Amino acid sequence: MYDFLITDIKDAIGTITLNRPAVLNAWHSPMRKELAKALNAMNADDSVRAVILTGSGDRAFSAGQDLNETKSFDTARAGDWVEEWRNLYAAIRGMNKPLIAALNGVAAGSAFQVALQCDIRVGHAASRMGQPEINSGIASTLGPWLMNQMLGLSRTIELTLTGRMMDGDECYRIGLIHHLVPADQVAAKAREVAAELAAKPPVAMALNKRRFAEMTDAGFKDAVAAGSRNQKEAYASGEPQRMMEEFFATRARRKQSA
Repeated sequence: MYDFLITDIKDAIGTITLNRPAVLNAWHSPMRKELAKALNAMNADDSVRAVILTGSGDRAFSAGQDLNETKSFDTARAGDWVEEWRNLYAAIRGMNKPLIAALNGVAAGSAFQVALQCDIRVGHAASRMGQPEINSGIASTLGPWLMNQMLGLSRTIELTLTGRMMDGDECYRIGLIHHLVPADQVAAKAREVAAELAAKPPVAMALNKRRFAEMTDAGFKDAVAAGSRNQKEAYASGEPQRMMEEFFATRARRKQSA
């Protein structure tokens, strides 16, 4: 049914696994569209009462944006790119069932943003999360909006401008990871949390979820609009393209010298 996802439903719990392990589950346009479709399908399925989102393998939830896709964007494609993210985030925000992130590894950039939009996050000490887009010349708008709601402006500025990644211990300490467990227990703990939430009254759950979306709707729309403006301006300058080409050139040199 899906080329880049694995889906499963068991005991009222749906599981969506990001499945591009060769690139650390980084997403491109087809994968983003599939994920939005899978979330909408599980949201509409009355047999599903909670959903777990995770990544294949033991290295990454998702490395975020596949730079092989974005390195050749022009300004028009940059605008379309933001619209694709709007559609995916709208699917997440429209969920009337609890969504649990099982962070089996790194969640970088847009994957960090997706994880922050899940209701509950389960991870381990070596899970790494952060907003490193600046290192690729990509402007951040949706990420800072999400972080500001959860962490406040000071830490949001620091994380956005440095692009540093936080380990699981730091994420747990500042409240971004709710349950910190050994790596081999992440999937089981996520399922335990999902089962607990699946047993809650579904109407109250849906109404609570809808209210959270309503409370943040104005900020979401503003962030999407800003993202479209900023990405078009960034790509018009040529900086993201240059930074990503430098990244790939550096990686190629490292492979040759290894």
